[in-house]
Amino acid sequence: MIYQGNRISVSLLEGGIANMHYDAQGESVNKFDKETNKQFSDAVSALENNDAVKGLIVTSGKSVFIAGADITEFVASFKQPEDDIKNWLIEINDSFNRFEDLPFPKVAAINGAALGGGCEMTLVCDYRVMGDKAVIGLPETQLGIFPGFGGTVRTTRLIGIDNALELIATGTPKKPLDALKLGLVDATVSNDELQDAAIDLVKKCISGELDWQARHDEKVNPVKLNPLEQAMAFNSAKGMIFAKANPKQYPAPALAIEAMEKHVNLPRDKAIAIEAAGFAKAAKTPQAESLVGLFLNDQLVKKLAKKHSKQAHEINEAAVLGAGIMGGGIAYQAASKGLPIIMKDIKAEQLDLGMNEASKLLGKLVDRGKINATQMGQTLSHIRPTLNYGDFSDTDIVIEAVVENPKVKHAVLKEVEGLVKDNCILASNTSTISITYLAEVLQRPENFVGMHFFNPVHKMPLVEVIRGKKSSEEAVATTVALATKMGKVPVVVNDCPGFLVNRVLFPYFGAFDLLLKQGADFVHVDKVMEKFGWPMGPAYLIDVVGLDTGVHGAEVMAEGYPDRMKPDYKGAIEQLFENNRLGQKNGVGFYKYETDKRGKPKKVADDATYELLKATTDSDKQSFDDQTIIDRMMLAFCNETVRCLEDNIVATPAEADMAMIMGVGFPPFRGGPCRYIDQMGVKNYLKLCEKYAHLGKAYEAPQKIRDMAANGETFYPVA
Repeated sequence: MIYQGNRISVSLLEGGIANMHYDAQGESVNKFDKETNKQFSDAVSALENNDAVKGLIVTSGKSVFIAGADITEFVASFKQPEDDIKNWLIEINDSFNRFEDLPFPKVAAINGAALGGGCEMTLVCDYRVMGDKAVIGLPETQLGIFPGFGGTVRTTRLIGIDNALELIATGTPKKPLDALKLGLVDATVSNDELQDAAIDLVKKCISGELDWQARHDEKVNPVKLNPLEQAMAFNSAKGMIFAKANPKQYPAPALAIEAMEKHVNLPRDKAIAIEAAGFAKAAKTPQAESLVGLFLNDQLVKKLAKKHSKQAHEINEAAVLGAGIMGGGIAYQAASKGLPIIMKDIKAEQLDLGMNEASKLLGKLVDRGKINATQMGQTLSHIRPTLNYGDFSDTDIVIEAVVENPKVKHAVLKEVEGLVKDNCILASNTSTISITYLAEVLQRPENFVGMHFFNPVHKMPLVEVIRGKKSSEEAVATTVALATKMGKVPVVVNDCPGFLVNRVLFPYFGAFDLLLKQGADFVHVDKVMEKFGWPMGPAYLIDVVGLDTGVHGAEVMAEGYPDRMKPDYKGAIEQLFENNRLGQKNGVGFYKYETDKRGKPKKVADDATYELLKATTDSDKQSFDDQTIIDRMMLAFCNETVRCLEDNIVATPAEADMAMIMGVGFPPFRGGPCRYIDQMGVKNYLKLCEKYAHLGKAYEAPQKIRDMAANGETFYPVA
């Protein structure tokens, strides 16, 4: 044994070939945490002092090759001064460089995911062999940073500037054949043959059949591309990348490009110093804090879902009541994950609509080459359309997705409860109606919960699982387990009007209505909020949701929270609805919807909208600057999020933030409403509330904000 640690070991195989083996004891994956970084440096020292080694392979004892750096350490690391972050990286890179400079050939045997630092580990080897179960990539920009272990330096030398920029800026992992085509790996084999193939490559290097030294030299010297070609590569990449990611919202790709432009003509060590400085700059941005926090929140929410699911009973078959677009979407989602599901409706044409919805979604996957026709047929076979309840006796969970009418829901739920087995869970896909109220007609209210999907079901990752007053832990757990099985991210919330997401969304629409009443232009408000980072502004959003749905939801919210959600005036949304403007549903809402040259709907500002809104606009119209619009819209939204925490509707800031990002498209680079308040500073946020408190209760600071400001607290711990 050349080196032995509890993360890394180096042993000598036959013929002088060493095996650097990553297998972190007691951990589910290998990652570059502090201990692994130390052991890697020690292992390199041991190899530098061993004359028996003629070549080396790098292997992993986990199904994941190396997951990358330990993101849980980032929060504390990124709080350090910029120079300290840069020096930390240069120290780690010193070990990587020393490994790369070892006087013998090195081959990585990539058996699973090699992402971030894991990918960079393979790049310091001279050759890479990739197994058929592996993926490789540099996803750091999705965390608001970019590769810092030499990734931007070595990829430009190995696969070219344009390919390196695309790989790093998009962060999309590559499967074996794509990685081979790109030149990111040198061979692909089945996982069973991986180690033998890596050893064979090392032997060819030792025998002189392969010039591994030339490979090494290529990575440590400047890029071999003339200045004109370099400029063309960078300029074309910038156009493509900045069109997809606004540099002001997501600065990491721009900072990566800036660093790469500076270092492509420098030797390795100087280039890595440039990379480290750029990485440190990215790490200090609020976007990096938000996106790293978002990743950790995502892990926490999934961990909580796993914890909830422990009391679940087995789910072998589900059912959905109500076909149509929503029912068809739910049926498709279950079937696409291999779960048999019955789709029940009282009308054959609705069943056809539901099956057509599932077929349409699967057809798009076939067109994109994601699945073939046989797989499409197999998925559709998991959906059983029916006009009667004959097959419901063995169903484990029934999702009610009929019209948003309490009388209809009561009748349907009461009927189905008498036809299913005693431990079958009933879940309502209601978006606004109280779960406790709906449970009043049931004999087994403990088996009833809310399961709120968001539209379109196949795209929206969030499912709200709503606990009514009598819902049992088993019912909640089974519904959480079902959501997870369907590929969704469940967040458990307690019952109240609007639950979590809609309860928070309606004050946002209320703030929008008040701005329009006082003279704001809806097109201007949309542009401001989209520039802020929302995927669509409030006028466009309510058009997509449907103004009829918005008015119904507003009535429910007004009854539940009259102090802040029951205006004493008729708003723009209600005015347009009364004039049969429903949004995209009938082609006119705030905007008029026309068809573009590609046959897709496009929105056009409509003069008729302005005429209709004159009746709901104050005579003494005001004008609003962009920041005022942002402040007023976000105060109403964030305050209600905080009130949901106060009322224990949602348990943690992490769950609240994730729900808003996944459910309504809160800008991810801002991390969620709680992170947004933290970054503004709780005391500054309180001052903003006080500035606008005269507008009404929705703008007044919740008591929790006042207490946090007085005690110097934040939603997320300050490392």
